[in-house]
Amino acid sequence: MNDNPTPSSLAVYQFAGLQTGPKLIVLGAVHGNETCGAVAIQKIRQDIESGMMHIDRGTLTMIPITNPLAYQNRRREGQRNLNRNMRVTSTPQDFEDLVCNVLCPMLAAHDVLLDLHSFHTPGIPFAMIGPPNNQGNLEPFSRANEEEDFALSLGIHRFVEGWLDTYARGVTERQVRGMDANVDYGIGTTETMRRFGGIGITLECGQHEDVSAPRLAYTAICKALSHLGMTTSTASSEKQHRNQVIQIYRVVDRLHCDDQFSREWRSFESVKQGDLIAYRKDGTALSAEQDGWIVFPNPNAPVDQEWFYLAKTSSRLSVD
Repeated sequence: MNDNPTPSSLAVYQFAGLQTGPKLIVLGAVHGNETCGAVAIQKIRQDIESGMMHIDRGTLTMIPITNPLAYQNRRREGQRNLNRNMRVTSTPQDFEDLVCNVLCPMLAAHDVLLDLHSFHTPGIPFAMIGPPNNQGNLEPFSRANEEEDFALSLGIHRFVEGWLDTYARGVTERQVRGMDANVDYGIGTTETMRRFGGIGITLECGQHEDVSAPRLAYTAICKALSHLGMTTSTASSEKQHRNQVIQIYRVVDRLHCDDQFSREWRSFESVKQGDLIAYRKDGTALSAEQDGWIVFPNPNAPVDQEWFYLAKTSSRLSVD
């Protein structure tokens, strides 16, 4: 049992250039067991304080440990998933509600968000991007081009889109099953940032324990600062690669604890139409609807929660 007291504050580092410019906020450890962002932020802070790096324009705000309760307990969540149902509330019910009440106004005061994460199985780093420009009711957006350029500057080449649309379809399916489900539960840091008029990228830097994940997170912060013109430091150039853009289109919930995968799946493993993915408790087979990928498979998913996603090729960011 953990006897540490419940955290009562967030550590926030802020550096203001003497010339006007963008306001960038960088988050680490939104999930407490995803520590690469916390490590990278501390290195950036040390570089600035030692004079190795200079913030010349705009304002850089960094929160190395955004969910200190989850971080303290070395797990993904404190009392719930901080990266869901993000909003300000006058009646906080859990620790994450308290964090949201502090974090949301901070997001609203910035122009750009870089949220640094990692994942539990080996794989290629990737960025979650928002929707194309649209005037719909779910996630209206008019800054897709800026957000895409920002994502492309971070030094990775796999991008994933379609999160909130897919989540909304999953909510509809839950409501059909009689569950009390709300699409706003799918709102996390980047969706909140877009609602406030900014742009935001979630960067998944690699496996939790991969020693290269903190390095990638550090490099991404440097590249973000350079892209936004906030520092005279120049990020190292690299060979151009073809971008891979994946659109998630369906979320499948686990309906019973005896629902089982047909085999052990890795995130972003390719599937062909008709490939068997999983079985329901009653023997119903779940197969790939079209060629594409299985994304975020979770063999330990709780009942009535996301079990896996299906994804297909997207035409966005398809240039070399």
